[in-house]
Amino acid sequence: MMPTFFYTAARSLSIPLLHGIWRPRVSGVENVPREGGFIVASNHLAYIDSAIIPIAIPRPVHFVAKDDLWQKKGPVGRATAWFFEQVGAVPVDRQALSSGKGALQAGLEILRRGDGFGIYPEGGRSKDSLLHPGKQGAAWLALESGCPVIPVGLKGTPHFRPRRLLPERGAISVRIGAPIDFSDLDPGLSKGARRRQMTARIMDEIQALSGQRRSPVAHQDPQP
Repeated sequence: MMPTFFYTAARSLSIPLLHGIWRPRVSGVENVPREGGFIVASNHLAYIDSAIIPIAIPRPVHFVAKDDLWQKKGPVGRATAWFFEQVGAVPVDRQALSSGKGALQAGLEILRRGDGFGIYPEGGRSKDSLLHPGKQGAAWLALESGCPVIPVGLKGTPHFRPRRLLPERGAISVRIGAPIDFSDLDPGLSKGARRRQMTARIMDEIQALSGQRRSPVAHQDPQP
């Protein structure tokens, strides 16, 4: 799926704005595949993460969003729906999103058509800045699609404050890791066992990139 004109234009304008004002540190761009589907597995610290990642990564990355955003009425509702369509967000109903199945099926369709899909393995935004145990969604997508998993470690995105005229520069960093190698996993293991091992490796890679301390408590909020 080709990015829309709005997506391309908005990204082109956002990059110099973001770098000129906040000067985020972005590294590892060369690790993003030039073609084919790919999974971006990232930690999640702030709502702005889903905007920072597509700006940092040179290929379009799609995220799922609650379909409520498409159902608002009036001019604002139509404008909101148009915006999310233009940036490639995928509407998923609240129940399916809460269960995780709807998001994964939507992600699988995106990957199979050769595009990038972003997922937060923790299952939601970390409110304590710790890295919580990962759910198996990213591993499931990798097994079902055969697409590579690109780990991303975000730092400092909670410092992004739109109301502040001069936010702290250099506080935000995006570290993009190399595709995770799962080739050493025993092919004789069940899919469940492989997903668990893959998830553990994904979270280790994210932790190495983000530098976060780990939490033994799983994230309880099902919303992304």
